[in-house]
Amino acid sequence: MIKCKEDLFQKIPQALAYIIFLAGILLLQQCTTLAQSGKLKNGDLLFVTAKETGLSGAINNVTQKQKEASFDHIGILEKENNHWYVLHAAPKGGSQKQDLKFFLKDQADDGQKVIIYRLKPEYQNAVPAALKKAESMIGKPYNFNYILDENSFYCSDYIERAFREDHIFKLEPMTFIDPKTGKTNEFWAEFYKKKNLKVPESEPGCNPNGLAASDKLERVGEL
Repeated sequence: MIKCKEDLFQKIPQALAYIIFLAGILLLQQCTTLAQSGKLKNGDLLFVTAKETGLSGAINNVTQKQKEASFDHIGILEKENNHWYVLHAAPKGGSQKQDLKFFLKDQADDGQKVIIYRLKPEYQNAVPAALKKAESMIGKPYNFNYILDENSFYCSDYIERAFREDHIFKLEPMTFIDPKTGKTNEFWAEFYKKKNLKVPESEPGCNPNGLAASDKLERVGEL
């Protein structure tokens, strides 16, 4: 009996590794199928659904504009040499160019979904310049203060800047007010207190939910 239990525990890690391997293969196949089916398009915007707690939940709490839209991250798709990449600014790695399959895996590992939005046909001519600008910002560190500056970017800031020349998105006064209480959200009050910074209420900025609400975009579907 003891021998059987030992054999079982030895097989569990192997089985788990096999499951992870299969999941990776399926994810790669999904990316390939979506690309070949024409569902993906150069310049598509990938919005990542928000979590309910932590930084993600705090962002969503003060920025959500649509009942069906609840996002905490965004990136832009670029096809290069017949391969898909996501250009985005993230806490881990700053402004970067990431293989699509790894981007999707990161979100899946966190239990988050990716929703595709696309510029409407009349605004598609802004995509080439936006991708060129996004490429030029790769390598910049992440802006952990969420206060605009020229040396670091947060996710929606990175995308807004990429399309700024064509005025696709616009900066708006930021708010950190909890709509339920009418007071500064507790998470953000503590967040800026630890940084010894004043809460940047009403300062210009942007967020994923605000970008998703743009009338220049249309929702394509889930990736």
